[in-house]
Amino acid sequence: MHTFSKLFLAALSLTTLVGAHQSRSHSRHRRTTVRRQSTNKTYTIQDLYQGEDFFNDWDFFTGVDPTGGNVAYQSKSNAQSKGLAYVDDCDNSTVLAVDSTSTVAAGGQRDSVRITSQKSYNGGLFVIDASNMPVGCSTWPSFWTVGPNWPLAGEIDIIEGVNNQDTNQMTLHSGTSEMCTLEKSSGTDKFVGQVLGTSCYSTETADAGCAIADTDTSSFGYGFNNAEGGVFALLWDNSAGMSMWHFARSDIPADLTAQNPTPSTWGTPAGFWSAQSCDISANFYDHQMVIDTTICGNWAGSSAYSQSGCPGTCADMVANATNYVDAKWVINYVAVYQ
Repeated sequence: MHTFSKLFLAALSLTTLVGAHQSRSHSRHRRTTVRRQSTNKTYTIQDLYQGEDFFNDWDFFTGVDPTGGNVAYQSKSNAQSKGLAYVDDCDNSTVLAVDSTSTVAAGGQRDSVRITSQKSYNGGLFVIDASNMPVGCSTWPSFWTVGPNWPLAGEIDIIEGVNNQDTNQMTLHSGTSEMCTLEKSSGTDKFVGQVLGTSCYSTETADAGCAIADTDTSSFGYGFNNAEGGVFALLWDNSAGMSMWHFARSDIPADLTAQNPTPSTWGTPAGFWSAQSCDISANFYDHQMVIDTTICGNWAGSSAYSQSGCPGTCADMVANATNYVDAKWVINYVAVYQ
């Protein structure tokens, strides 16, 4: 999700689209020897974001939405006092919500939350377990990582979609002259998702990136929530590539639940971007994690709104407070393994 226009891409019966985000400083790494996407490595937990301490390690973004959304991002104190950011005492989950009670004019700005991890990373296994994600016409939820000085240090969209989208869209955005493309004909053994674009290079005016659409309708939106949520995982391996999985609640690997994950045992990922066709370390570095929900904006509010079957205009929908009752993240944890 960045400050640029979104391209609408349709694939099979999937109403899937393209996304991007914001920024941060630099460092360059040379590409190491390329190997296959998975090894037998068991990962060790480095950072666990969960429960009462969750908000201590994230910053609340309060600037103007870079994607042109109809939102007013709230500070930590404001979000907590308005009930938009809190930890549920019943199950220790973290809730990040869009305001669903205030009167807002059509085309106005509705309160929402966008948070950024204080720590940055240059690889690892990133996991989010959520029981609910924001849904509804005009909503644009995302969980992503981004480096400094967008797009130079890259962006990785792990969860993203708009309006009534059926499945999750995963995207890489690169911004250097170093090679970074998605191998479209890499073989069915590499990933199970559907390719939407092969060039990862992104600019302010051409931001599609190299995207893969999940084919599982429990990977996004109402399908995800109706399945009691699940887990998304990004394995960022500079020498092998980027792999992404989605697991429905009933299919979460036992080793992940036990916090000693071995991704090589998880089966074929939903998406895979090989280091053979993308210089991972040159294009992606010093990334912070971001969780947000915007409204309308360059993607959800474009032609994608009407093409999603949503009524009226996106600007008008902003005024309908009841539309946002279920526009909230309910996060059990976020974890980073190394």
